[in-house]
Amino acid sequence: MVNLKIDNHVVNVPAGTSILDAARQVQIDIPTLCKHPDVDPSAGCGLCIVKVNGRILRSCCTPVAEGMNIITSDPELVGVRRSVLELILSNHPNSCLTCIRSGNCELQDLTQDFGIREPKYPNITKKYPIDDTTKSIVLDPAKCITCGRCVEVCQNQQNVWALSFLNRGIATRISGAGGITLEESPCIKCGQCSAHCPTGAIVEYDETEKVWDMLNNPELHVVVQVAPAVRVAVGEDFGYEIGENLTGKLYASLRRLGFNKVFDTNFGADLTIMEEATEFVSRLTKTPSSLPLVTSCCPAWVDLLEKYHHDMIPYFSSCKSPQSMVGALTKTYYAEKAGIDPAKIRVISIMPCTAKKWEIVRSEDMSSSGFQDVDVSLTTRELARMIKQSGINFRELENEEADNPLGEYTGAATIFGTTGGVMTAALRTAYHFVTGKELGVFEFKAIEGLEGIKEAEVDVDGTKVRIAVAHGAGNVETVLQRIREAKANGTELPYHFIEVMACRGGCVAGGGQPRALLPNQPKPRGITDEIRAKRREGLLNEDRGSEIRRSHQNPSIQQLYKDFLGEPASHKAHELLHTHYVERNTYNNRNE
Repeated sequence: MVNLKIDNHVVNVPAGTSILDAARQVQIDIPTLCKHPDVDPSAGCGLCIVKVNGRILRSCCTPVAEGMNIITSDPELVGVRRSVLELILSNHPNSCLTCIRSGNCELQDLTQDFGIREPKYPNITKKYPIDDTTKSIVLDPAKCITCGRCVEVCQNQQNVWALSFLNRGIATRISGAGGITLEESPCIKCGQCSAHCPTGAIVEYDETEKVWDMLNNPELHVVVQVAPAVRVAVGEDFGYEIGENLTGKLYASLRRLGFNKVFDTNFGADLTIMEEATEFVSRLTKTPSSLPLVTSCCPAWVDLLEKYHHDMIPYFSSCKSPQSMVGALTKTYYAEKAGIDPAKIRVISIMPCTAKKWEIVRSEDMSSSGFQDVDVSLTTRELARMIKQSGINFRELENEEADNPLGEYTGAATIFGTTGGVMTAALRTAYHFVTGKELGVFEFKAIEGLEGIKEAEVDVDGTKVRIAVAHGAGNVETVLQRIREAKANGTELPYHFIEVMACRGGCVAGGGQPRALLPNQPKPRGITDEIRAKRREGLLNEDRGSEIRRSHQNPSIQQLYKDFLGEPASHKAHELLHTHYVERNTYNNRNE
């Protein structure tokens, strides 16, 4: 432990703590733009300067030392910070009124805090082409403040290397790797760059106008579905506590927006478990050489697989994601039951993920109904804007229920939104399929939490099933390498069943989720492990309080198989609910 003084407050913190973090422990907010709790310090912006025994140092990257006497704010420091902000603004477009981040921008917040009302320096912002080539995320280099957060996340955490800085000095700008477009780059559309960007330089590809047009067309029957993680995050844009589950209000708001039917992607999650557990049990009991089985609900991971891990395709589950399953069934099963021409049905999904925008057009399998199964995928942020635009008083809405036949779900489906949830749900049902009995354990402590790679072993009727849960694209690649080594050496497989999610924490921290600001935390906005944990707990609590917690016990799922699909893995189920993967060559050799 280290003893020091910060603005005459005696502080005792562990050695290695940065001055910035030490100050926050005594409720002192040192301004910063480049430092984020998720990323290593870059010391890029220079706003976090402090005086340490008379010397001016950057607090984000300076560790505490015994006996330090630190001043975090005085007229000189405030003046320097103000000058830094004025210089940043001189190379930033004056487009706050039309920027998607207006009102939720860290640069805007600090400009207000420092009372900057007039530009001090001439504006020298250069015009760069906006890159919207992925149709999932949008890169506007003119709004970049070169903080480096997106590059750090993309390169060193996700190990994707789709983003890089070009040029030097005042000409520095953010770009797809080496100056190519994002679509040409290794980008997997996970949106973690946008989740960590402090300004409007990287945002979601907005499709709200397209949805408004559909809702205003009386010839169309517009259906919406809501992903598990959305319900514990959307409230943050309406003043609710982080992680509060607002499923009922969410359904009500969607009806107020004009959707004809409100379904739930959780129904698709239960259905995914039926198909995926069947697939796993078949491999485990009949063709163990085809193990491991890797889950397939994360489109960012699917993108990475098809680009860079072709040898893993045989081990990848053929099941579509819950979003895609609900889309296909809406335009077949629901259309048939309701007597509606599927050509007039439009399916909108509300997802925590920017990569879901790519998933709905990934291949011809995404049109298994004879039409594009999901027409538009909106992020949680886009939905929040639509609710605000419509004038709906979200906080005063009464709770409502989802519509049937695609709205009923179990607790197992809800936990799809967090790391470890898919695996937990799958094991509950796979155990039943093998033994005919119910697994007495509902939760597996070994695969909870935010450790990047989690492992456990489950006894399934005498067979020891080894499982792994990996979240964060970089961690997924580590797990795959262990599989490759075991296969190459002819040794025992380290895992039989693997859950993967490209975003740290899973979908609760997807690239399309709100940029939260914890009440007890200073800026920056965005996502932190504390926020991930609170949202995760909101999903786990719903599962714990559910009357039915196993996917195979969902009455609506049972009725679906009885009336329409026959049985899990049937021919019809494969036509509508399964997909295949192809090798897609793109920008390779990213690690060279």
